[in-house]
Amino acid sequence: MRLAFVTSNPGKIEEARKYLEPLGVEVYQLRFPYPEIQADTLEEVAEYGAKWLAERVDSPFFLDDSGLFINALRGFPGVYSAYVYKTLGIDGILKLLEGVDDRSAYFKSVVAYWDGELHLFTGRVGGRITTEPRGKGGFGFDPIFVPSGFDRTFAEMTTEEKNEISHRGKALKAFAEWLKENLK
Repeated sequence: MRLAFVTSNPGKIEEARKYLEPLGVEVYQLRFPYPEIQADTLEEVAEYGAKWLAERVDSPFFLDDSGLFINALRGFPGVYSAYVYKTLGIDGILKLLEGVDDRSAYFKSVVAYWDGELHLFTGRVGGRITTEPRGKGGFGFDPIFVPSGFDRTFAEMTTEEKNEISHRGKALKAFAEWLKENLK
């Protein structure tokens, strides 16, 4: 089975392949810009995107919407993480947290799969924000996020290490388990 991952991020493609290729699913990148609505939850954003794409893209396909939620900033940047990364960047987030003791945060990911109907899969990982960027791997806010129980940022981990514990890894694992049961 060939399955389109609607994303412009090649790093996400590599993460998805680790979960889906063992099932005989060939994941390929489909660059197809779609509107990301302003909403309160990642689930709403992913659902809107999938339904919008369903009218324009042959199914099946999936997409991912993820966000970094920082507790001291009341969940900011959350659903606006991609925009905040592009505009404020890592340095802007670190500036907002200067002098803040509570650096707890979590990443959350929602995978939306469309095969004629919508299926949502979520993953979440808690952690903390560093005081400076560390590591060269990963993408986005990975250089400033240390998952709970670890002393390295996502950017200091291999893709395999990150996949084992990451928000997207958890969502992709749930998606892969569902596919395994439903593609028989």
